[in-house]
Amino acid sequence: MQAVFNELEFRLGSRDILRLDRAAGGAIMVLRGCAWVTREGENSDHVLCSGQSMRLDAGGRLFVSAIADANIAVRSKRSRNGASPWRRLARGIKALDLPESDKAKRMLERIRDTVRGGAPLSDALEAEHGVFSRLYVNMVRAGEAGGSLDDTLRRLADYLERSRELKSGVINAMIYPAFLVGMVFLSLFILLVYVVPQFVPMFRDMNVQMPLITKIVFGVGSVLQSFWWAIAAVLVFAALWLARQYRDPDTRLKLDERVLRTRVLGDVLLKLDTARLARTLGTLLKNGVPLLSALAIARNVLGNTALAQAVDQAAEEVKRGTGLGFGLAQAKRFPKLALQMVAVGEESGELDGMLLKVADTFDTETRNTLDRLLALMVPVTTIAMTVMVAMIMMAIILPIMDLAGSVQ
Repeated sequence: MQAVFNELEFRLGSRDILRLDRAAGGAIMVLRGCAWVTREGENSDHVLCSGQSMRLDAGGRLFVSAIADANIAVRSKRSRNGASPWRRLARGIKALDLPESDKAKRMLERIRDTVRGGAPLSDALEAEHGVFSRLYVNMVRAGEAGGSLDDTLRRLADYLERSRELKSGVINAMIYPAFLVGMVFLSLFILLVYVVPQFVPMFRDMNVQMPLITKIVFGVGSVLQSFWWAIAAVLVFAALWLARQYRDPDTRLKLDERVLRTRVLGDVLLKLDTARLARTLGTLLKNGVPLLSALAIARNVLGNTALAQAVDQAAEEVKRGTGLGFGLAQAKRFPKLALQMVAVGEESGELDGMLLKVADTFDTETRNTLDRLLALMVPVTTIAMTVMVAMIMMAIILPIMDLAGSVQ
């Protein structure tokens, strides 16, 4: 369905169906062609042709389908001051505190002017050419078509807030371990490059018989001191090569499949992407977006291409008439708990709500897994650093002890 709004104006194809929620207080008019109008719970249909209109006095859900291509105008209920929802939305945007960034300020002003001119918010967002994702635009468009834009925006805000909380939780959980590991390598580098080489000429001049551990430590320190630039160049080259390989779709798919098979990292990433997918799908379905369209949008939030491929395969199964749970299960990538909850949601007719519960469940599991990893990583890293520093100290102390014994 392609929508061209003027207030609320739609262009419907012969197979398009327009759903209006809470339509009481407005009116519907056919500008061109003919359309069926069906109210939920009523046995009779109303047929309207070009120039005919119908008042929407009763509440409930309304379905409008075109007999052939038709233009439909829906006049929304006005507030006490006579302003339409689009006019109120324009004033709401105008009333927002404009951001300090000039670029963001100009963008917000463009959106305000577009809405003030009578266009819907979804068209104003889409006109920003990629600033707002398909997820945002389709959710807002579904809310406009269903007459529940305010609820849609609240759900979108909740979705963004929860997604940001999950992302922030993952980043915050990794900051301390990353800092700790970085300090370990920096400390070892300083010891091996600047401290250990100070003892090499002293032991050589005194003809000290060095044990194996001392030879190994001194050899590593000598290599790092002489060829650190070559090692750094190799690491940079390897990182660039891996990044280039990762941009190749086939190579990235193989790498992502291998990552998912790893025990710890794969488990965390699987739970994280499962939560993202479930929350996106649940939010889209809650706002009336069709399942196939929701799957096409939701796959883009996945960071793992193997899981995205599994969603594409599930979409093909859904097109054949199977359920979402069955389609996702065929790829054998998603957690069994999530698949079972999706199947229960389909059986009970509450798929959107169950998907949001799946998201909450795996959000919690992701945080718990990261907390356990953090609790384990800190002592393991500390012990590893202690052992390596002890080995370096032993490499220095053992020859000194042998020298002291020979002097006595």
